[in-house]
Amino acid sequence: MKYYYRYFLIPLFLGNFFCTRVLAQEQPVELNDTTYPVIQTFLGNWQRNYYGVNAPEKLDIIWKHHLGTGETVISRRLGTKIWSGAGWTGQPLLVSENDTLFLLQGAYDHHLKKINAEDGKLVWQYLFDDVIKGTGTIWVNKNPDKPENSLVILQGSRLGVGNFLDSRYIPSYRAISYFTGKELWRFDQKWTESYSRDVDGSALILNDTVYIGFENSLFTVFNPDHRNATLINGMFQPQIYEEHKLYSLNDVYNHKNNIVTESSPSIMGNRIYVASGAGHVWGYNLISRKLDWDFFIGSDMDGSAVVTNDSCIMVSVEKQYIKGKGGVFKLNPLSAPDKSVVWFFPVENNDFNGWEGGVIGSVGINDSYIQPDKTHLSAFVGIDGYLYVVDHRSIDESMKVLGPDSLTYYFHPKLIYKEKVGPSISTPVFVENKLIVAGYWGISLYEYNENNQFVLLDKKPGSFESTPIVYNYKIYIASRDGYLYCFGLKN
Repeated sequence: MKYYYRYFLIPLFLGNFFCTRVLAQEQPVELNDTTYPVIQTFLGNWQRNYYGVNAPEKLDIIWKHHLGTGETVISRRLGTKIWSGAGWTGQPLLVSENDTLFLLQGAYDHHLKKINAEDGKLVWQYLFDDVIKGTGTIWVNKNPDKPENSLVILQGSRLGVGNFLDSRYIPSYRAISYFTGKELWRFDQKWTESYSRDVDGSALILNDTVYIGFENSLFTVFNPDHRNATLINGMFQPQIYEEHKLYSLNDVYNHKNNIVTESSPSIMGNRIYVASGAGHVWGYNLISRKLDWDFFIGSDMDGSAVVTNDSCIMVSVEKQYIKGKGGVFKLNPLSAPDKSVVWFFPVENNDFNGWEGGVIGSVGINDSYIQPDKTHLSAFVGIDGYLYVVDHRSIDESMKVLGPDSLTYYFHPKLIYKEKVGPSISTPVFVENKLIVAGYWGISLYEYNENNQFVLLDKKPGSFESTPIVYNYKIYIASRDGYLYCFGLKN
């Protein structure tokens, strides 16, 4: 069956800022009666604002699956490290297959795994050349050559053990059949001015065309169908339509080649938005096929641009290469870049694991789960160790704050809730009236009411970098301790 959703835009005024409200956000997805993706990509959809349904009341361990351990190259000078489990972004995908749920999880043991979500048992695993950090995207092929190629996982990895930045070939992005676990093509990542050839981002797919920012900082548009792949350098590689640099030469100099793009693109209207480690939030115009919108921040940005129901985007900012603080911006991309800031929320500086502060993970919002007249919340955790929940449609008129440049003042949103939870690079996720927050101090489950009062329902210790998904009263999340966990209420 086919499910179609359309955009309907109506004007909405927020203080002195104009936004438009999106009443429905999904893109068309082709499903059949027996097998279809439930969580198809990082943060659930092409707007990066959906995390599942039916959160549990407890964090009992229903089952855990051993993901294993793997070696990864840091650099020629620093050598290799051993990592366990799965980390950032590391969110599992979810497929309903003949009424049985299956997870797709990339792991640090170099494997992409298909796992039965009911009992945690492994179905198949595909071996990459290095650890897998990012979340994949499932392409629904409506006209496959074979039934087993009707669902295809597009998945990236680090560059490969034994490889370095100047290696001749780095095929760190691949297409894998969901049903068989077999490779359909591999994508050699070009060596650019960026110091990475990994792939962490999750693709966005429209009309059988893929849009993604690779870590070499090339925004790439290509054909995912293996029947159009060409044998190049001994590898079947997909057909490329376009490539656009997500950086300038000045960015290369200022960031010393750290212009890596790790975020996942999102769509609103006729533009696709992608945050770049070169310090930009770019807008790619689907009509002109050009990058025609550029909000420059100057810092590294790893989180994805999250689309709100009032047609704005939320972007997280790391504290790096900037004089001011990192934090979170709400931007109205229907305005010119220099007039697009709705508000900025700075977080305190804090040195942790090589980060200086700011927000590394993406912003979670509850827009997909509430009626329009309810409070529209956004949640994020800083490297400073605090969970912040704000009303992203309300401005605190009593204060203005300095932006990342330490020169420009911006409005500040109304703070709803704040709690010390420990540093995190995971994305907090809302599901109905629940909020799940994971980080280096563990995972917490909150409930909140109509008055936006938050109560901690349960907490489990652990080290989590990845982002959870929620479905049918279960929470699925990978840990750095080597395991993928299924949490819920144990019978």
